[in-house]
Amino acid sequence: MTDVIEYSKQGAIGVITIKNPPANALSFAVTKGIDDALAGCLADDDITAIVVTGAGRMFVAGADIREFSMTRPDDVPELPDVIDHLESSPKPIVAAMNGLALGGGMELAMGCHYRLAAPTVSIGQPEVKLGLIPGAGGTQRLPRLIGVEAALDAIVGGDPISAKKALELGALDEIVEGDLVARAIEFASTGPAPRPTGEINDRLGASDAAVFEAYRKKIARSARGMKAPYVCIDTVEIATKFPIAEGLKKERVLFEERRASDESSAMRYMFFAEREAAKIPDVPRDTQPYDVKKAAVIGSGLMGGGIAMNFANAGIPVTILDISEDALAAGLEKIKGNYAGSVSRGRFSQDEMDKRMALIQGESSYDKLADADIVIEAVFEKMELKKEIFAELDKVCKPDAVLASNTSSLDINEIASATSRPAQVCGTHFFSPANVMKLMENVRADETSNETIATIMGLSKKLNKVGVLVGVGDGFVGNRMLHVAARVADFMIEEGAMPWDVDRAIYDFGFPMGPFAMNDLAGIDVRHFIRQAQASLYPGRRQSLVLDRVHALGRYGQKTNAGWYKYEPGSRTPTPDPEIEALIKNVSAEAGIERRDFTDDEIRERYLVAIINQGAHVLDEGLALRASDIDVVWHYGYGFPRYHGGPMFYADTLGLGKVLAKVQELEKDYGDWLKPAECLKRLAAEGKGFKDL
Repeated sequence: MTDVIEYSKQGAIGVITIKNPPANALSFAVTKGIDDALAGCLADDDITAIVVTGAGRMFVAGADIREFSMTRPDDVPELPDVIDHLESSPKPIVAAMNGLALGGGMELAMGCHYRLAAPTVSIGQPEVKLGLIPGAGGTQRLPRLIGVEAALDAIVGGDPISAKKALELGALDEIVEGDLVARAIEFASTGPAPRPTGEINDRLGASDAAVFEAYRKKIARSARGMKAPYVCIDTVEIATKFPIAEGLKKERVLFEERRASDESSAMRYMFFAEREAAKIPDVPRDTQPYDVKKAAVIGSGLMGGGIAMNFANAGIPVTILDISEDALAAGLEKIKGNYAGSVSRGRFSQDEMDKRMALIQGESSYDKLADADIVIEAVFEKMELKKEIFAELDKVCKPDAVLASNTSSLDINEIASATSRPAQVCGTHFFSPANVMKLMENVRADETSNETIATIMGLSKKLNKVGVLVGVGDGFVGNRMLHVAARVADFMIEEGAMPWDVDRAIYDFGFPMGPFAMNDLAGIDVRHFIRQAQASLYPGRRQSLVLDRVHALGRYGQKTNAGWYKYEPGSRTPTPDPEIEALIKNVSAEAGIERRDFTDDEIRERYLVAIINQGAHVLDEGLALRASDIDVVWHYGYGFPRYHGGPMFYADTLGLGKVLAKVQELEKDYGDWLKPAECLKRLAAEGKGFKDL
């Protein structure tokens, strides 16, 4: 019928096939095509029943999000109207669901009278992950199929449900092992009566407000700062109180409000930003990566062990090398303990743990790395040590092995100079804990080849990470920005705030923790070491006096039960410490600094514009390919709240003129190391945003 809809007759059964690869998204054309095909079937007296299915490996993975900001053509019906037409059909309609049936795809299937699915199907309503609620009946029909509590889990959590579980819950009528469409045609041919989902009310149960109030309390921590999860709960509650027609109207109003919200705009932006980060403009798409069948990690500490776990989790054999047998044994035991913890929490079975542990082996000789396809060095941040290791790897590793460093700030070009294969040297900056954090900040050096880049970007995906390609520079992208903001935070406590004041303001913005609590987690000794290196790079910059004093006391953070905060033994809960408060006030007095009050808004503003301005410098220097890449780095590496869209997106929402004025204030207070970036000044003058770069 159209380029995106195929229609055929199989005897008395009309088959509507959605063909909009790769996801069969419900675009304007698809929505109109389904409605037109349905009208044709209903007008054809020879057709007794209808099958709706998806071509390729998908049923429908959801709406076409790109069209959310477009004006709907006059002749294109809204999706809820199309689904209503399906549900009210006097002829039975069977959904033949293959691959994914998510969001609008699941709503489309629920508009059909029966649902048959392949065993590999996943269903779900993930709209909440875009700051939305289901807007085409999902919050009203799903509770009628699977019950209120299961529907709350699916809609508020947004995670997909397997075909087996969906059948058990009642969302599916049958799982088909063989030819799905053939079975759906056979099923439709038996003459089943139309069965509108909206008329199924027996699973809604009593409208007990306590169920919904308990769920609101349950999500308080995970949904902090967001509105969409709570609106999802409200809308499911509506299903228990109103007839389907009225519930659908109320759901649509709330959906439109969510779609117009800043929260949804930011989260939809991040959805596309992640996908854009995988595209490297100057690396041809047909570049062949090296095949990574075996890996090695140098160093068995916290980072090395975590990196090794990523390979084992992906089914890739990995060797951990450490010249200290004791350290190696301790590292392997730590990995075993991490896996045992996952088993005890029910995340996977003991058999799965045993399989993963079997993929990890420890060695103390470099000769054992001769067959590794990639080697990732994860030792202490000391350039000479890293160069020694890379020189040794260059001798023993096979010619096409990729040699990568997990450095968080050191010069990859200098590391590569220790080898005879600079084209195969790169950075793979994992974030701690490496087996948990999703970001891989992949660093391209001057001579890194396209094949090496393709390999590490592809490896990120294999390891279930989000890979972002960055350039060589002090701190690369993420830490370059963090270090500047952290220094601004240091100066605010010298001038009147306390660490817990700063942390509270940043936490309330949506970060998982503030900079001082994060410093305690990562280690004050680590930051002090980095600060010393920065002091040699930038000798004229003002440095925090307080950090040196805290470090001199041996307060290194959680590892010593004392840092910016104090900690009870075995606890990670930070407690404000009068000793630190007195120390800070003494330092201010010695430096002749008159302390003043800081509001939470002022703290947030100074901290965030420091991050934004340094991000603009990163763009000026070409360390990031796009502003959106910076946002992906900051979300997955540092916890910048997704509902604010990352620092560069957030800057655009504030207006770059306002951001520039605040940066100029910081420069006046602290010096030219906080001077405004050129692109920030240019864009502000032109009335543009980072999105326009």
